[in-house]
Amino acid sequence: MTQTEKYIWLIDTIYKAKKISLEDISQQWRDYAGLNADEKLHRATFNRWKDEIFSQFGIMISCKRAGGYKYYIENPEVIEENKLNKWMLDTIATGNLINSNISISDRILVNKIPSGNDHLKSIIDALKNNARIEITYQQFDLDSHTFAINPYCLKLFENRWYVLGKNNWGQIKIYCLDRILKIKMLDARFAMPKNFDAERFFAPFFGVVIADDETKPTKIVLRAYDVHRHYIASLPLHDSQRLIEDTGEYADFELYVAPTYDLVMKLLSFGATIEVIKPVSLRNTMRGWVSELYEMYSNRLS
Repeated sequence: MTQTEKYIWLIDTIYKAKKISLEDISQQWRDYAGLNADEKLHRATFNRWKDEIFSQFGIMISCKRAGGYKYYIENPEVIEENKLNKWMLDTIATGNLINSNISISDRILVNKIPSGNDHLKSIIDALKNNARIEITYQQFDLDSHTFAINPYCLKLFENRWYVLGKNNWGQIKIYCLDRILKIKMLDARFAMPKNFDAERFFAPFFGVVIADDETKPTKIVLRAYDVHRHYIASLPLHDSQRLIEDTGEYADFELYVAPTYDLVMKLLSFGATIEVIKPVSLRNTMRGWVSELYEMYSNRLS
């Protein structure tokens, strides 16, 4: 187990417990790490981990003396309101949990993730240094070509990593890491656009398709039928989603998002359990796709 994994374990343990004594932390550490009954997490080690957690993640582990010494996360908003911190905590904590139960690995199923992680470190290094990178990129329907980009940010979507960057032709595009054949760090540096905010940049969109100038964010009303209304409520399609009405038979949800290809494909994946109520233009787009599907499946195979 790496030091980072140990820090994540400690954060996760205290965060879930709300308040916990060092004795209970030590007991859980013995159980988790498979230590002997007489071994424990020493206070000096605990304090060192606590200091490193604050240094690396900005998470403050404090102690309340009233009613016994209990440790707690003083600033949980650093976890709850920072998507990257929350994702990292959940991901590593889950990995730690599975790793400690490797004997039942044949009964824990996960999806295979494409190999984009091979280039992840190089792009993160480029992000930290504002360094231009040269990539050889293979699109599905075209020959591979090599060009330079200024990498602005990384985004994870549907188990794939993407990098958003400005290319040689002045276009801001998004590139899937598992389609990058080669990557080279260049000596040249670039200046990030003033006031660039990755969250705000992607806020109008679902997924990674960037809308053109004609596809603007708009108010979309979706109707989810039967039990699927609970699914949509528990796993929102977009940060802007809000419930308008729940009749018991169906629920209407409002989103403010651009009706891009990614969103249309997602809505189609729900079949007849979700209906687009507004706008009419998106209803017509959905109708066109459904008509094409109907024609496809109406034709008999020879």
